[in-house]
Amino acid sequence: MKFSENWLRHHVPTTASRDELVATLTAIGLEVEEVTPLGGSLDGVVVAQILSANKHPEADRLQVCEVDTGNGTVQIVCGAPNARAGLKAPLATVGTVLPGDLKIKPAKLRGVESSGMLCSARELACDSDSSGLLELPDDAPVGASIADYLGLPDATIELKLTPNRADCFSVRGIAYDVAAALASDVRPLAAEAVPAASDVAPEVVLEAGARVPRFVGRAIDGIDARAKTPLWMADRLRRSGIRPISFLVDVTQYVMLELGQPMHAFDRDTLEAPLVVRPARDGESLALLDGRNVTLDGDFLVVADSRGGRGARAVALGGIMGGLDTRVTDATVNVFLEAAHWIPSAIIGRSRRLGLHTDAGHRFERGVDPELPRIAVEYATRLILDVAGGTPGPVIESVREADLVRPQPVVLRRERLARVLGIRVPDAEVERILRALGLDVERMGAGDGNEGWRVQPPARRFDIAIEEDLIEEVARIHGYDAIPATLPVGASRVAAPGEGRADNASLRRQLASRGYLEAVNYAFVDAALLETWGVAEGGVPLANPLSAELGVMRTRLLPGLVAALGRNAARQQGRVRLFEFGNIFRGRGPGEAPAETLHIAAAVCGPAHAEQWAQPERPVGFHDLKGDLQSLAALAGAELEFRPSRPAWAHPGRSADVVRVDRSADGQTIGWIGQLHPRLQQALELDVDVVAFELVLEPLAERGIPKARPLSKYPSVRRDLAFVVAESVTWGELAASVRAVAGPSLRDLVLFDRYQGKGVESGFKSLAMGLILQDESRTLTDRDVDAVVADVTAALQRDHGAAVRG
Repeated sequence: MKFSENWLRHHVPTTASRDELVATLTAIGLEVEEVTPLGGSLDGVVVAQILSANKHPEADRLQVCEVDTGNGTVQIVCGAPNARAGLKAPLATVGTVLPGDLKIKPAKLRGVESSGMLCSARELACDSDSSGLLELPDDAPVGASIADYLGLPDATIELKLTPNRADCFSVRGIAYDVAAALASDVRPLAAEAVPAASDVAPEVVLEAGARVPRFVGRAIDGIDARAKTPLWMADRLRRSGIRPISFLVDVTQYVMLELGQPMHAFDRDTLEAPLVVRPARDGESLALLDGRNVTLDGDFLVVADSRGGRGARAVALGGIMGGLDTRVTDATVNVFLEAAHWIPSAIIGRSRRLGLHTDAGHRFERGVDPELPRIAVEYATRLILDVAGGTPGPVIESVREADLVRPQPVVLRRERLARVLGIRVPDAEVERILRALGLDVERMGAGDGNEGWRVQPPARRFDIAIEEDLIEEVARIHGYDAIPATLPVGASRVAAPGEGRADNASLRRQLASRGYLEAVNYAFVDAALLETWGVAEGGVPLANPLSAELGVMRTRLLPGLVAALGRNAARQQGRVRLFEFGNIFRGRGPGEAPAETLHIAAAVCGPAHAEQWAQPERPVGFHDLKGDLQSLAALAGAELEFRPSRPAWAHPGRSADVVRVDRSADGQTIGWIGQLHPRLQQALELDVDVVAFELVLEPLAERGIPKARPLSKYPSVRRDLAFVVAESVTWGELAASVRAVAGPSLRDLVLFDRYQGKGVESGFKSLAMGLILQDESRTLTDRDVDAVVADVTAALQRDHGAAVRG
């Protein structure tokens, strides 16, 4: 929410300085994101009028202007393209110091004297427009102080609002909080009812049930749509981040910012009564104000007129945006104002489905005061009549009283307030705070154990429903800094971490020590990204996504993590090493919550080592990442094997399933490691090779509790064997076969040599392994050892075509 400081002060008279006001806003929970000062010190800048503008004799782009200052005339040399006779503009007189420490002195430009400077909005630091002089209205008083005339100095304040404070999407909503915090009052709003001067009252019919319980409208005929937006209104809009367009449009925007009620103005001559508020029809199309055509379905609401039949033509997308065909223009003579109450559930997510974001939709999604529509229509009517004239008809109000949601009274107990805050706030202060916020307060007496107050929230405060909400209101306005910090008393139970698992902090530290940075990505991703990876199966779509690109819960960590790596690589980060802990989600069926599984993933690209002189640069590869993963496994005492695999996203021959072999006879597959497929990297527009892993965290982190046992008093026996196998056979496959047949006497298995060359056929390799055998109860005999060696040799020949190397 962005607004003008002076606009807020108009509603809340206060002597607090700007810094105090900003600090107060943040202290009461309305976090100030940015403050932009406007105007600064403008002493010496006055409203002036150009009497004549003639071409400079020595410069094509300069004009010599005679300017009336209200205290005589001066000669100004000006290069602004819009300088012309009759124009009123700001003039910085000689001796003035403009924002940016620009001092105005008498000057001679190309031989012509100039005594002052005609100014643009940017030179006055009240806007960013520097395209020409700031054009003032024809009725601007010549000689008046420009600061007084433009309401300067001022500042634009931008708030970061939490979703529960929908009432603060308006200047008056913020004003109630500020007034309560600064012990001030909110000025009454001049929104008296405007009596009807005609009987023009188009019929409005509500056919959307509880989704639109109130609709208010009014016809105003004979207006001057070309009337210029008053300077004070245009300035407040600009300082709130909204560009003035035309008076009728600006009025609706102004009322929305000041009161919080979105409105729309129709050209009444383009409508045919009755107007019908109804659900959209499947496949119904509508041309919106921004020029795009949208196709709707029954989840959307529309305002329709009866051109072509009763309620046949949609003319506005309910709660979001008006239609193009019925918009107001400079040719509009008769206007129909609309202000309705659309409940949040009828609007939430609809804008994003169409790729839209509108101020109206943003407010209605969070909740708008259902009592505001009539007030807004009356207020807008007065503004229109004062500037553009016209004849107002009666206010039309269609309402479904039973469907209007009104806040219920909430009881605030004195003892409960004191217990939660840890201090006793005086009763008078509690009542002052609540009443200043616009709440009705009734004190309750003792006798039933509930001594305190019965509080009726206003309709705009959707966030006040339980006692704790009232306690929060008292706490933030009374001041969090006024609540002492006290430690809780009583016995506390400290739970020591179990030894049966490597904790996440240890895993994080291990990866950080090896040069990784932790990434935190959204748990939802683009459905198209999962399709590209080939992991879309089981994805859970969101009913109300933040955007179309974040519409599905992730089924793996790697798509989001690799996307983050790609963004870093595209920004000249040559060596990127990222890891992430996070849940992945799988759908389990209609009406069931998705299954969540905690995963760990890492992705790397670029050189294997940071730049240094001691060794040549080489790209990171499979075995580098494998070493990092094995260091993680060592924290849990896990023994890993890597078995060939070829998922859709993996590079052929450069990827493997990760198997924890110490958990079962066959091992447990807990994840994947390898290089991404070149086609996938091309689809993701990655210019670097990426190596990554992703594993289920729990099976990796679990570790057995160490148990002491005596060393065997019998000697171990080692037998070294060398086998020739095909190049495609991995050591992991051979080791798995050896362990499967060697029996309990196998204490360790080591690979100590790999050979290719003379004596070994092309396409084959020689692997030499050492078998360490030992028994707990006796000394192994040669027969025992030979039997194990024979079983191992037979298994390797049978399963892998291995031959004993001669």
